[in-house]
Amino acid sequence: MQGDSAEAGKGAGRKGAERTDMVGKALGLLVLLGDEPRGASAAEISRRAELPFSTTYRLLGSLARDGFVDYEPDGRRYHLGLRIFQLGQRVSNHHGFAGAALPVLRRVTEQTGEATILSVRDGHHHLTVNKVDGPQMFRVTSDPGHLGSLSATAVGKALVAFAEDAEREKLLAELPLERLTEKSITDREAFRREIDQVRRQGYAVMDEENEIGMRAVAVPLLNSQGHAFASLATAAPVFRMTLDELKARVALLQDAAAELAARLPQR
Repeated sequence: MQGDSAEAGKGAGRKGAERTDMVGKALGLLVLLGDEPRGASAAEISRRAELPFSTTYRLLGSLARDGFVDYEPDGRRYHLGLRIFQLGQRVSNHHGFAGAALPVLRRVTEQTGEATILSVRDGHHHLTVNKVDGPQMFRVTSDPGHLGSLSATAVGKALVAFAEDAEREKLLAELPLERLTEKSITDREAFRREIDQVRRQGYAVMDEENEIGMRAVAVPLLNSQGHAFASLATAAPVFRMTLDELKARVALLQDAAAELAARLPQR
């Protein structure tokens, strides 16, 4: 009887470990999807996760059922689902980014008439934490929860340029330089020169590198060590604001960034 009980205990332990392992694998798939803002197929996710296709497919199905993953039938691609966004918003609120930043973003938008965006770094991407649209009809598409390029956006460049020294060097060496438009910087040495310039001048610009027809200027939110824990940008369509007009908003953004740095928890 005691032997039977011991074996039963071992069996329960194995099943518990297997369940825990599957939870870890499912969470790993969510992390991988977070690095794919355009989504990915089950086969692509399986290869990246180094899991059997059948396991990947089954886990994606479970995640989709519970709203953590969305499936796009036309392209047969998976994306992070609304449930992830909801949880992310709760984390953002918990850390004070959303609520504490909103009045400052609104004030900047009132003065510029254009969208104001607050972003943080998430691995090799920037994550839009909050945004206030301007009163104009043509609006910026980088909504809260959006994962975007670090190399082709103003907020991304600011985050790279003012990262800790070792982290900045790692990003300069490893960051994927995507060609999102014909103006995107894809040469690594050219990108390094761009980041050096951002550090010298204290702000970053994007001139149709991320999206044709859009421009942006961004400044870092600096912690007490002088490293960026977030970045703040004004974005506008090219037909409404020249690059020089955007640069004229740098001082306004820097004042807002200093206020936010004092208000927000620094990660």
